[in-house]
Amino acid sequence: MSSEWRESIERAWDEVVATARRTASDGLVVGTSGNVSARVGGTVLVTPSGVPYDRLRPEDLTGVDLEGNRVLGTMAPTSELPLHLAVYRNTDACAVVHTHAVHATAVSTLVAEVPSVHYAAAMLGGPVRVAAYARYGTDELAGNMLVALRDRTGCLLGNHGTVTYGATLDEAYDRTAQLEWLCRLWLTASSVPGRTPALLTPEQLSDVGEALKGYGQQPG
Repeated sequence: MSSEWRESIERAWDEVVATARRTASDGLVVGTSGNVSARVGGTVLVTPSGVPYDRLRPEDLTGVDLEGNRVLGTMAPTSELPLHLAVYRNTDACAVVHTHAVHATAVSTLVAEVPSVHYAAAMLGGPVRVAAYARYGTDELAGNMLVALRDRTGCLLGNHGTVTYGATLDEAYDRTAQLEWLCRLWLTASSVPGRTPALLTPEQLSDVGEALKGYGQQPG
């Protein structure tokens, strides 16, 4: 491994650890739930199984190839590795964030698609779908996730949590945070007795999506 490649790997690992810790400090995960990964070429750096994020060290670096074979480190990768690899094999993602965010997980038990209460849904490619439930760590769950992610950069996992991806870990994390906020907004609005939240039409969301493509702007 060249020194330049090693530096890229170490830098990406630092970002994985920092993002994982951010999910915990922002209340999107509890304990060792959830996981984070980043792709560097054909190598996927991923949080290891069962290790609290505040205890992760540079020497805990864990990497696999796109087939799931361990190529870096000695620790076992997260049990949710099939989710991460499925995203990398089927999209142009360079980073994936999976959480058990409370509001998003609650919404995943109620609907098949997150109601479009805000134009921020366009940030994720459109109305956010809920993947059918399957046990964690299985190829079945990864397959269900891919169906929900079609033309999207994030989805909910039924009775489980969230998955988002992006070109960078910052982008993937921002999408996770936006998705959790969107779900919290809908839960709050829908809890008002006797009132039903107004929803945006597909045309209104599409209009926002086109604006984002045309100007490279974030919803604001």
